[in-house]
Amino acid sequence: MTLRTVEMALATPGVDAEGHPTRVPLGVSDGDGYREDLGAEHMLVNIGPQHPATHGVLRLVLELEGETVRRCIPHVGYLHSGFEKLGEYRQYNQIIPLTDRTDYLSPMANNVALALAVEKLMGLELTERCKVLRVIACEMSRIISHLVWLGTTGIDLGAFTPFLWSFQERERIYNLQEAWTGARLTTSLTRVGGLMADVPDGWEAGLREFTQTFPKTLTEVDTMFTRNAIWIGRTQGVGALTAEEAINLSLSGPMLRASGVDYDVRKDRPYLDYETYDFDVPIGEHGDIYDRYRTRMEEMWQSNRILEQALDRLARLKGAPINVSDPRVVLPPKSRAMSDMEAMIFHFKQVMEGVKPPVGEVYLGVENPKGELGYYIVSDGTSKPVRWRIRPPSFINLASLPTMCEGALLSDVIAINASVDIVMGEVDR
Repeated sequence: MTLRTVEMALATPGVDAEGHPTRVPLGVSDGDGYREDLGAEHMLVNIGPQHPATHGVLRLVLELEGETVRRCIPHVGYLHSGFEKLGEYRQYNQIIPLTDRTDYLSPMANNVALALAVEKLMGLELTERCKVLRVIACEMSRIISHLVWLGTTGIDLGAFTPFLWSFQERERIYNLQEAWTGARLTTSLTRVGGLMADVPDGWEAGLREFTQTFPKTLTEVDTMFTRNAIWIGRTQGVGALTAEEAINLSLSGPMLRASGVDYDVRKDRPYLDYETYDFDVPIGEHGDIYDRYRTRMEEMWQSNRILEQALDRLARLKGAPINVSDPRVVLPPKSRAMSDMEAMIFHFKQVMEGVKPPVGEVYLGVENPKGELGYYIVSDGTSKPVRWRIRPPSFINLASLPTMCEGALLSDVIAINASVDIVMGEVDR
């Protein structure tokens, strides 16, 4: 079968251009272009887009030689979300709910990234309490995102109990998010220049209790997986990427660091005063599924450390403001808007016209749970961006699947795909 015939067969999986079952003789080359038929067959197999193991609406077209993958073609585009275009028709604060729905497993971190990009364009300096609360939001997002990855990957490889442990801990953070924002999934936490609300009374005690008890669950998962012969056999040496391959594929986050590349946006291009926090960046060595597992596990330990430090800082900033003191950026208190003419005018202009950054463009990247999330914004001085471009880590990291899957076994494809930790909400353009 020619390459062209394979491409035509993709339109009707399992059937070639003439409508016959897709079968390709396997041959070997003698160096002169001669291929000796060994009698084996190639077969096209679809995984997804409805299969749960694809972790979303992802279709993988696999060309198999027996159980060995000879070619992997990822197909995306089943959501038709169009976030970037939607953003061009909304005021900057109105874009924040869209960011909830890209990587919906870490909405707070997405909210923070968008606000930081606009604030960088406007040259705004945030309050100290706002910075600490945003760090807390980002690290809680990192933990719940990794917990989803940990639990679902365990199910993909046949281990159900760690899924229950992971989602139980995730539920505790969801309760904290709900108490803070009123929502569990689509939080819309940030506003340009600050936050939609401060944490309620007693909230810090709930988070402190989580940071003190969460390590027990991590230890249990470590006991279950790290030295488990079945887990090791399914993950070590499977889906390996060298540091050079990871860099060439523009990978970021745990996918990049598991291959031995020491790059973390929080350390290398700090934001929100991350350079003042004491935490380590875990680095892998072999770049296989096992190293990605160890990297994400250690990142949860480090996020727990950061949360403890942030809580200590938050206690010293009790009663401090969370928003910048600029009525052109942040809505005035409602009590003032109802009693003071100037405040009412600012309120009216904010609601009707929105925040207006100066003419210019900006790119800001943050270290999201799945890698570097970047927002590129072009402003013409109005309240809506001319262009909003997202650099989603899931979309970039997904490009590594063909490299990792070719030569692997069919059963390994499920494990490899899970190790990438993709969310299709930020893959669709």
